[in-house]
Amino acid sequence: MDYSFAEKEDLVKVNVLFFAKSRELVGENRSEISITSRSVTTDQLTSFLLETFPSLKPLKQSMIIALNEEYLSEDETICLSNGDEIAIIPPISVSAMTDIVELSNEKLNVEDISKSVTLPNCGAVSLFIGTTRDHFDGKEVLSLQYEAYHTMAKKKMFEICQDIRNKWNVGKIALVHRLGEVPVAEASVIIAISSEHRKESLEAVQYAINTLKAVVPIWKKELYRSSSPEWKENTEYFWKKEGCCNFKML
Repeated sequence: MDYSFAEKEDLVKVNVLFFAKSRELVGENRSEISITSRSVTTDQLTSFLLETFPSLKPLKQSMIIALNEEYLSEDETICLSNGDEIAIIPPISVSAMTDIVELSNEKLNVEDISKSVTLPNCGAVSLFIGTTRDHFDGKEVLSLQYEAYHTMAKKKMFEICQDIRNKWNVGKIALVHRLGEVPVAEASVIIAISSEHRKESLEAVQYAINTLKAVVPIWKKELYRSSSPEWKENTEYFWKKEGCCNFKML
């Protein structure tokens, strides 16, 4: 579907991507829109988007915007080009040569991922395994469903790997997240990090899962036995934390 804000020569045509709750509200995965100015502020872009997609208004206070896989800050002025990707990010819930970053629709294998980071010169492999539990807030959970902004998610995951290498002396890193439906007791995320001594990999694993929850655009829907499914807001996402208010909140 093609939307335009006004008629003008030399319009900038950009693609708007929708995920999770924003996709459900708008009713489509992407739309092409035409913007009358190449140079806009984040506030102006926000107004354009809410005017063009009024069904997004319920998310006004909790979603942000990403341009070409980078979050926009509050007072930023941006220069748009034809073909740019603007992503509507609803609330949630690098060393490419050696590190493993994967988004998979298949069941995760803990042993294989652990082996993938094991090195002869490392005496420790630390793991974090996040699994689907069978209850939440008194409701029986049947399964979880995960959705991601793939390219941006992998980019942010590689950035986490690089941050870890800047902070700790580690061997190999694996960040693997499952997408689609994840039944009870199965793994949704596995983080494995090797190091010469245990201290480095243990600290790095904790940092990795905390940062992944805070910056990687992956969303979770809980499916219940006796009530409607719900997208879970991720309270660890960066705009929820003090000191992160320099990012645009709509």
